Amino acid sequence: MENEKATPKDNTLLDGAICSEANAKECERGDGNFPREPISEGYVHENHSDPKVLSTGGDSNCEQQKESSPKEELERVKLDEEIEIDKKEINVGDCEDLPAPVEKTAQGQTLLSENKLQQRMIGPHSQLPKPEAPPGLQKSPSNSQEFGNFERSQSLSENFAVDMPAIGKFIRERSNSFSMAIAKRLSSLNEERKSTVTEFNLTGLKVVVQSRREEENVDLSLKGRISFFSRSNCRDCAAVRSFFREKGLRFVEINIDVYPPREKELVERTGSSSVPQIFFNEKLFGGLVALNSLRNSGLFEQRLKEMLGRKCPDDAPAPPVYGFDDPEEDPTDVMVSIVRVARQRLPIQDRLMRMKIVRNCFSGSELVELVLQQFDCGRKKAVEIGKELTRKHFIHHVFGEKDFEDGNNFYRFLEHETFIAKCFNFRGLTNDSEPKPVAVVAQRLTKIMSAMLESYASEDRRHVDYLGISNSEEFRRYINLSQDLQRVNIFELSIDEKLAFFLNLYNAMVIHAVIRVGCPEGVIDRRSFFTDFQYIVGGHPYSLSAIQNGILRNNQRPPYSLIKPFSSADKRLQLALPKVNPLIHFGICNGKRSSPTVRFFSPQGIEAELRYATREFLQGDGMKVDLEKRTVYLTRIIKWFNADFGQDKDIFKWIMNYLDSTKAGLLTHLLSDGGPVNIVYQNYDWSVNS
Repeated sequence: MENEKATPKDNTLLDGAICSEANAKECERGDGNFPREPISEGYVHENHSDPKVLSTGGDSNCEQQKESSPKEELERVKLDEEIEIDKKEINVGDCEDLPAPVEKTAQGQTLLSENKLQQRMIGPHSQLPKPEAPPGLQKSPSNSQEFGNFERSQSLSENFAVDMPAIGKFIRERSNSFSMAIAKRLSSLNEERKSTVTEFNLTGLKVVVQSRREEENVDLSLKGRISFFSRSNCRDCAAVRSFFREKGLRFVEINIDVYPPREKELVERTGSSSVPQIFFNEKLFGGLVALNSLRNSGLFEQRLKEMLGRKCPDDAPAPPVYGFDDPEEDPTDVMVSIVRVARQRLPIQDRLMRMKIVRNCFSGSELVELVLQQFDCGRKKAVEIGKELTRKHFIHHVFGEKDFEDGNNFYRFLEHETFIAKCFNFRGLTNDSEPKPVAVVAQRLTKIMSAMLESYASEDRRHVDYLGISNSEEFRRYINLSQDLQRVNIFELSIDEKLAFFLNLYNAMVIHAVIRVGCPEGVIDRRSFFTDFQYIVGGHPYSLSAIQNGILRNNQRPPYSLIKPFSSADKRLQLALPKVNPLIHFGICNGKRSSPTVRFFSPQGIEAELRYATREFLQGDGMKVDLEKRTVYLTRIIKWFNADFGQDKDIFKWIMNYLDSTKAGLLTHLLSDGGPVNIVYQNYDWSVNS
């Protein structure tokens, strides 16, 4: 029966594709169920030398093939040889990806050996590392089981539980090891750079980065407090301050110019008012001479630890406290009683004058009638009282044209002026205390501002810590003291005193403006910065532009403007300096990086101090000479105010007096050879000098 079922020898081989087609046809003829044939494991061993017809277990659906021609037989033999070669080159590890082999019958026929199709998982390459499962989970199958029969995953039973604490422990161990590796690397980098100092040289700024432990190696073991008494603009005090900063020591500075009542304490502790006086806890150490001698002996650290190894006692000099003013008895102005009655009784209202609505005003006759009724005096005496109120800046004419007169002229109180909202040294009401001499107020303001710079500015004064100043006790006291400027008499100042007063006022107002309104960014903001930020001084408003161009420059037009600061009827015009001094441009600082350094001047040495400021600025970045290009680079300040410096040739002659020998020699060489000299004005850096 087997011979009857066998196919003739001249028929060609039928591959698995033909059998699949036959099964598909059988599926179409039947009930639609595909017959699953058994597949045996192992590779198919094909005999290409004696091709026979394969049957799928005696399936009659496989059709017989016709006998091939000799040419086709030759091509088939070549193809079989290539297949045989490919099979010989297969590695053991690569066999995992091949389909399951089939068994061969004794008669050379290929049968499907199993009734169920087995699924197999493709695993990773044998040379790749195997992943490890976290503890608490089921382990992955071994190598012998991994590539064998694979069972489908089943739904977890209700009793199955995962060891979640074990998973959390595994994650924590991995994260801790990773964090330890990062920390170890960072610590190794810190050890490499532990004793190094890095310097960054930027434009106009030198930054030194140093280890904090090195800066405070002495301060870490100290429990006491270092205090020293000082004054503003004192060279010895500046030397002591710099020494403590270099050592990285924390100290408390008590400036008796900022805190005048502490001078009495200084005299009681030391027997004199000379400064500096250094205290280690409650013990007096001495001044700068004692500090230098101890530093030169090399025993400073040892002595410091001995004296400051214990906690500071209560009888040591107390540090200044923020927010408490010194008790001072300012006498009340004798006219205050009249002013208070007038504020309550006068009919203050809006009126029409010269086709304009004048707000919050009263007439002169109304004030005279009120004085006659309340103080029982004659009309002439009432008019004199009105003039005294005008002279002391309690009231002003609405247009600022006339002194007080009895009649239908309109006046208003100082707190009702239209400009009062822009004045940052005015707080609600006029200062009713008796006006102090303007020289005394100016000196006190200068000392406080100098103390601020010594504590919150760089050594060269080119960079200012505006945030530190805004939070300082010195700035709070300066704001309170600036209210004394409201009704001072500026006309009693001499020319030098007036020059120093307005230079210092300009620099102080710039610091105040940067803190309160910020640094201007655009052209419009800059104009507002210099014109809208104002102080009321002597009963009149003064902006930064009014001080620079109206007072210091004798009422000259500002750059790129057609209007002078003061009109011919403005009383402030009487305070303008009679002659323009070009040195003033190097004594005022507008808070920008390209401006001169911020400083404050004394009336006694104002001319010498201005010369020094000009020389320092021009010897720095304010002027440069390039011989190859025959070009002189000048600060743009000279271009903006060229009317104050003169023509180009006059500018070179004027600058020559304030240059060092190197720049003066280069400029002289350019001017003496008769060739053309080019002038280029430097770009102005408008960023804030913080």
